[in-house]
Amino acid sequence: MSFPQYPTRLPCGNRVLDLTRPHVMGILNVTPDSFSDGGRFNRLDVALRHAAEMVEAGAMLIDIGGESTRPGARTVSPTEELERVAPVVEAVARELDVVVSVDTSTPAVMRESGRLGAGLINDVRSLQRDGALDAAVDTGLPVCLMHMRGEPGNMQDDPRYADILVEVRGFLEERMQACAAAGIPRERIVLDPGFGFAKTQVHNLSLFRQMEGLLQLGCPLLVGVSRKSMVGRALDREVGERLYGSLALAALAVAKGASIIRVHDVAETVDVVRMIDAVAKSREEGLQV
Repeated sequence: MSFPQYPTRLPCGNRVLDLTRPHVMGILNVTPDSFSDGGRFNRLDVALRHAAEMVEAGAMLIDIGGESTRPGARTVSPTEELERVAPVVEAVARELDVVVSVDTSTPAVMRESGRLGAGLINDVRSLQRDGALDAAVDTGLPVCLMHMRGEPGNMQDDPRYADILVEVRGFLEERMQACAAAGIPRERIVLDPGFGFAKTQVHNLSLFRQMEGLLQLGCPLLVGVSRKSMVGRALDREVGERLYGSLALAALAVAKGASIIRVHDVAETVDVVRMIDAVAKSREEGLQV
């Protein structure tokens, strides 16, 4: 299957991500309350060791987050978030050969993370917080824009859509336009459909089925469904039992054109992604014989 084309190189600070093949992004939450691994990696030495393990397993990006965005999560002050994130960003950027992504909506965290060596800003609020757009511009880094309505504390109250794909695509296009007006070109933008954010199970599954329709916007897609409730509801599995469902969605996401798969279980997902890529490349090589 062919998809609309976008630039094959994504400059990420002092590294470049090759988008001719899909990549795995490892999740590193330095929070006490994330839904799957809250509290496990709050110490700097533990966080750095886990990041190194994910890089060794094949992660090309490490996504560091200091504010939980699970449904009902509390808001964290900029100072608290910065204290959690900055030391980890600095250590990972210094010690490991990997693109450091920062999962934040906070302008001060964006600026400081960029200064410390981050290569990507991953914002679930799509740079809508006051000052976030200007901060992202100042860093010069690429950004990931995600679809969400409301805030994590209320996003699941009563989400409704007449056409989930059309409305998600329209929101992302509007945010792309805002970025362009501020000085962030399309070539520095990654898009995230926002599975599990302001969406019911029906919305999640319908959007996933139609996901390739978002590629019409001309940007690479990041997909994050690892261990999420959409897997749990479909399979009747608790958080710790969602690996196989998560791998199934990772495979489907790559088949539908996703460039970055954001996961907790890096080694297993890397095998899935590499196997799909090997099959795709064998077809290309066969055409050249």
